[in-house]
Order: sequence, then C-alpha cells, then structure tokens
Amino acid sequence: MRLDGGAGGAGGAGGGGPVIEISGLHKSFGATPVLKGIDLTVGAGDVVCVIGPSGSGKSTLLRCVNLLEQPTAGSIKLLGVEVTDPDVDIDRVRTHVGMVFQSFNLFPHKTVMGNLTLAQRGVLGRSESEARAVALRNLEQVGLADRAGAYPAELSGGQQQRVAIARALSMDPAMMLFDEPTSALDPELVGDVLAVMRDLAESGMTMMVVTHEMAFAREVGDRVVFMDDGRVMEDGPAAQVIGSPRTERARVFLHRVLNPTAVDDSELGQTEPPQPGDPDYVPQ
Repeated sequence: MRLDGGAGGAGGAGGGGPVIEISGLHKSFGATPVLKGIDLTVGAGDVVCVIGPSGSGKSTLLRCVNLLEQPTAGSIKLLGVEVTDPDVDIDRVRTHVGMVFQSFNLFPHKTVMGNLTLAQRGVLGRSESEARAVALRNLEQVGLADRAGAYPAELSGGQQQRVAIARALSMDPAMMLFDEPTSALDPELVGDVLAVMRDLAESGMTMMVVTHEMAFAREVGDRVVFMDDGRVMEDGPAAQVIGSPRTERARVFLHRVLNPTAVDDSELGQTEPPQPGDPDYVPQ
C-alpha cells in the first residue's frame, strides 16, 4: 500500500508519480449507463480540467474518484491505493482528498471558524488551538481571515465557496476535486473563487476540476479532458483541446460555449416543420 501525500498538499504523491489512476471505469444508475469505460491519469501537481455538455458524466466521474458514487466496474487508485478494493479504508484515503461542490455544504449553525475546525479535530485529532491556527492560515489564503466569526448566512455566495475551499485545505489534502465550484454563483462573484483556485494551482496542488469556465481551463489547466455521453472524447494540453479540438463533437460544443449568441449556418432552417393544427400547416 502507498499513501504518502497527506501532509502539505502541494506536490501530492511525492516523487512525481500518479496521484489519480482511473482504468476502465463504468457507472450505471439502474439500467442507465453514465460512465462507459473511462481511462484517466492525473500526475502530481497536475491541474486537469474536465469539460463537456450537461449529462456527459463529468460530476459522476468526480464523485466516483473518492467513492461518493460506487463504480459499477473498473479501478480507481488514489496515491497508489485502490479505492475500489472492497477492503480499503476509504475514510483514511479521503483524509488526503479535498472536495468542493457546487453547493457550499457549510454547517449553518457554526461559524466560519467552527466549520474549518470541526473535521480537523474529529478526524485528524488536532487540538483546538492547532486546528484554529491551521484554519486561520487557510482563511488568510482565501482572503477571509476577518470573517472567522461570521455565520454562513452572513456571507455572500462567493465568500461561502471560498470558506468551503479553506475548509478542504485545512485537512492538508494531497489533491483537490472541484465540481463546478462557480456554477451556483452570481457572475460578479465568480472571479474571486477562480483567483483562489489559480493560486492553488500555482502552489503545486494536484487538482481535478469539472468546470464550464473555459478561460480558467485554458489559462490554468495543464490538461483539458472533454467528455460526452459518458466517454472521454479528447484529452490533451489545454490550448490544443480548447483552441484546436480534434473531434467534431468537441468543436460544436466549444463553438457554442465560446460564442453563445452565434448561430451556425448549418443550424438555420432546422426547426421542426409545421404540424397539423398549426396556423401555417399546409397539407401535402
């Protein structure tokens, strides 16, 4: 067993080895297949951005990584430990994985400091003073040290998401998983959260980010993975996948995302013809 990336976060697994290894991953909900054979490796210090249309399996993939969803088939290794092994101590593995969701999932009855120290004390066994020191350091990193005594309801959505990031960092993870962390935010609040994530990337944190923020993916991502219909369609350098995608499906998706008001000539005239009962229906 190898699990050697827990302290300090940046650099992940140590020695430059793979931090996340996914092989032949399948996931079905009942009779509906959602992931259809995913192979993906994330190295120490890599920032991998996962993009694709809604329903392509991006969030399910991320949730399978730390077993929030149980894969139907395939193998997932984190820091050398196969988390899909029925005998794995998944709680121990999860202490090395920070995850930030679309919703902030903060405890509303606890202050910001309380949210950041709870798991440190209960899971890592830190003293109150040590946990508070770690929490304050991470609040400073996300620019919210002055809000330690506030309750979540007293914060904006962007501030709550930054608190959620600080809470994850307070567990000293070896890797961070982000599931569309800005999708629930007002547009003017997105920048502050992305700035924190950019700083994390520059510090060497291993990151896997499901996102619709194409500018972030292009500027910060080392690699971009394009998914569609439960499969990885493209995986390569960010500039290549976003700037010159190889597959037609990726080209169509990126054209629509990057040019939301544009209408392609090929899409004109593709409306459904009038049906019986419509005012302009003409019988044939």
